[in-house]
Amino acid sequence: QVQLVESGGGLVQAGGSLRLSCAASGGTFTPYALGWFRQAPGKEREFVAALGWSSGIPVYADSVKGRFAVSKDNAKNTVYLFMNSLKPEDTAVYYCAARTSLFSLYSTSSYSNWGQGTQVTVSS
Repeated sequence: QVQLVESGGGLVQAGGSLRLSCAASGGTFTPYALGWFRQAPGKEREFVAALGWSSGIPVYADSVKGRFAVSKDNAKNTVYLFMNSLKPEDTAVYYCAARTSLFSLYSTSSYSNWGQGTQVTVSS
């Protein structure tokens, strides 16, 4: 069973940057994509970005387009989420997950192997 482990969260001031990592371990891993989601207190988990596992093509939510970037290190089986120009509204727990269904790219229902999440807090 493949496990995904996020790291890299923390406290940062508005306008700052963070890099989140999502490391896959525990077996062969060939999902359709690796997705990043976030969940703020009292809100539903929402799509942030995804990276096609074979294609390397990224997709972003409108709210982070131009500020966030996702990339993969094949040697390390790790996907990174680079977050720049952070805003207080980016504050949330960030999760990575494997897209194992061809249902909507943007829906949590298409994903499995969820990581434990990493907290990102952006102060104003």
